[in-house]
Amino acid sequence: MQIQKNTTAATKILLILLAMILLAGLLAYFLPTDNGVADAAVLKQGSSGATVKTMQTKLINWGYLTGKADGIFGSKTKAAVIRFQRNNGLSADGIVGTKTAQAMGLKLSGSSSSGNNSGGGSSSSTDLNLLARVVYGEARGEPYTGQVAVAAVVLNRVRSSSFPNTIAGVIYQSGAFDCVPDGQINLTPNQSAYNAARDALNGWDPSYGCLFYYNPRTATSKWMLSRTVKLNIGNHAFC
Repeated sequence: MQIQKNTTAATKILLILLAMILLAGLLAYFLPTDNGVADAAVLKQGSSGATVKTMQTKLINWGYLTGKADGIFGSKTKAAVIRFQRNNGLSADGIVGTKTAQAMGLKLSGSSSSGNNSGGGSSSSTDLNLLARVVYGEARGEPYTGQVAVAAVVLNRVRSSSFPNTIAGVIYQSGAFDCVPDGQINLTPNQSAYNAARDALNGWDPSYGCLFYYNPRTATSKWMLSRTVKLNIGNHAFC
């Protein structure tokens, strides 16, 4: 009888321990940590915090998400992440791991990406670096949106049949960008230039399809000055 009682007590204790382990596992899965990362180097539905808000802001800028960036990874954010992943050749699971974070220009806890030498999606690091050099040479000191717009102009030219169909071809086309002949293309870009280049590669186009830009205070080309200006950002007119 005593042996049976001891066995029953041991069974109850074992069941309680198993229940506690299961509960701890569920809490770890569903509750985000303080920095908004539910798992090491992973953002997923249920995560929250500043990193999620930064990601949402990017998705909104790129046209994948509507509404406000509230820092809560819900079903709408997951759907936006999936659309981004599909468009960038990534595994479309709605979970932001290392590869998706690199493509978005995000730095997650536990991630080894440096944030300044990784391209987004199908774009190579060479394209990112070259585009960042143009942004730094042409638009450092400009508002961040203006830096992205300069990078977007390069990409708009790549897509246009009137220009070379590669980033390098567009940038090194004779007379295309002042930073090439004056040597500023060889300067080392800062983080803002890399971020702007990456945002443009991921689809943000503050220029709304423009193929040209110039500084009205320094431009001397009559042909350029005759172009219809679509919008102004900082010191640049985009047309």
